[in-house]
Amino acid sequence: MNKESANQELREELEHAKKRGFLVLVEGKNDKKAFEELGFENVFAIDKMPHYRVVEEAVKRAKDVMIMTDLDKEGKKLYRYFNHHLCQNGVRVHNQLREFMFKNTQLRQMEGLVNYLKRRE
Repeated sequence: MNKESANQELREELEHAKKRGFLVLVEGKNDKKAFEELGFENVFAIDKMPHYRVVEEAVKRAKDVMIMTDLDKEGKKLYRYFNHHLCQNGVRVHNQLREFMFKNTQLRQMEGLVNYLKRRE
């Protein structure tokens, strides 16, 4: 996939995800700000909250979740933890956008998403 079509597809994936209204789990307040700037309304920052509390809160808030932790080592570790525990509690985890970003972009930090898209306009 060339860069131009990857960027267009990323925008389409973001729009699709936004319309579905899933709860979006992110690592921190800057990540939350980035997704909100893109028009996402249901964004929850893990921040320094204990992991079990994040799972409890996510289960209360939604049946469908996107885990948009960073695409670095720590973010992958968080993704595995939350994916496992949310699924165990009956929450559907949607990872299409995350997988697309990992495979087709150089983006690794969610807080940089807005600037990443602006540079490719």
